Amino acid sequence: MVTFTIIINEAPYAKERALSALRFAATCDVEGHKVRIWLFENGVYLAKKGQKPAQGLINYGQLLDNLIQGGVEVKACVVCVDARGLTQADLMDGVKIASVHELVDWTVNSDKVIVF
Repeated sequence: MVTFTIIINEAPYAKERALSALRFAATCDVEGHKVRIWLFENGVYLAKKGQKPAQGLINYGQLLDNLIQGGVEVKACVVCVDARGLTQADLMDGVKIASVHELVDWTVNSDKVIVF
């Protein structure tokens, strides 16, 4: 088993990087690897409650929630969350707001770090 830390910088829906990251995370999880997701910069919007994408679009929030429900740990950068006017109440259950010190710990204790 490999431990992956996946850092997501991109907001949902604007580009496909966030979707690619979530698909990669889900595949790692299905294959039995340990997965942790760190939301950085506009990536914190992935954890926003109440996402309602237009009909026919994938709901990125639901994909992230499915990963959380499956045991994937998700943290959002406190500086990034604060800068965007978000609070813990704005984020879906299971997402923890954390400092960059925790990201340092994750990277030190990961086999692989992937950035999207």
